[in-house]
Amino acid sequence: MTIRNMQPSDWEQVSQIYAEGMATGFATFETKVPSFEHWDKSHTDHCRLVAEENGIILGWAALSPVSSRCVYGGVGEVSVYIAANSRGKGVGKQLLQQLISDSEKEGYWTLQSGIFPENNASVQLHEKVGFRYIGKRERVGKLHGEWKDNLLFEKRSSSVGID
Repeated sequence: MTIRNMQPSDWEQVSQIYAEGMATGFATFETKVPSFEHWDKSHTDHCRLVAEENGIILGWAALSPVSSRCVYGGVGEVSVYIAANSRGKGVGKQLLQQLISDSEKEGYWTLQSGIFPENNASVQLHEKVGFRYIGKRERVGKLHGEWKDNLLFEKRSSSVGID
């Protein structure tokens, strides 16, 4: 398996993995896979990764800005999605470890994730790579007419933003 930068030509496979995550009912509030153009505008230009093996994308990870305010320029929101047939094989851990490393090279001092409480695999993954639970947003949004909570996780850099 190779972790590499995501290319626009990866979108077909990346969007299929995104759709698989949506189908679980506990990966995102989104209900439709966006166009690449929409997805591209809502994510940073850097820190977009795919895990690939023999030309097949097994998962992807990317950052979104948390705010347009410059004071939050070093804070990114994590998205990580693993293909259904690749879950539980360490793909997510490798993607997140590389995303953390790449984000620090880009000047990020904080990464954050919002995770549905039912998504135990994502909670465990984030904890394995050093994220800490910081709180819960109760009934923060509706998905298919049902109010959902969101658990907040954060990873502070030990090398960026410490002075």
